[in-house]
Amino acid sequence: MSAYTTNSNIPVTRGNWFTRAIDWMDGFGPGAWIALMVAGFIFAGPLGLVLLAFILFTGRFGRRWRGEGASRAMTSGRGCGFGGRVHVSRTTGNAAFDAYKSDTLERLEREQSEFEDFLRRLRESRDKAEFDQYMQDRAKAAAHSDVEDDAPKA
Repeated sequence: MSAYTTNSNIPVTRGNWFTRAIDWMDGFGPGAWIALMVAGFIFAGPLGLVLLAFILFTGRFGRRWRGEGASRAMTSGRGCGFGGRVHVSRTTGNAAFDAYKSDTLERLEREQSEFEDFLRRLRESRDKAEFDQYMQDRAKAAAHSDVEDDAPKA
């Protein structure tokens, strides 16, 4: 048996003690966070405030009521909240899945850049069309005012 094989009965713990504690609390749901915060207020007021700030900052209360897409946006770092919980570069130990994951991420990044380029070109073409229309309207208005200025006044 090599040093890299794992026993499936032993849970794999990653990260430091703080991230493991947060993951452990997340396993119990938002009620556990509320209970911990109330206990923090009862036994040490400033600790309760620190916990409340942490819960609000990381968006732990809102996960239950937000849809699946919103929580995915929060964890991917694209939302307004804290997006530090995604670890894309971390390997799972499964070579086939890691290869699939890296290929998929590269494809998604490429598609995202292509889409952003498309949107940029679309905005540029729309801006150019609006500018051309403005210039035509201005030329017509200038030609119309020249015709009125040349007309004899009665």
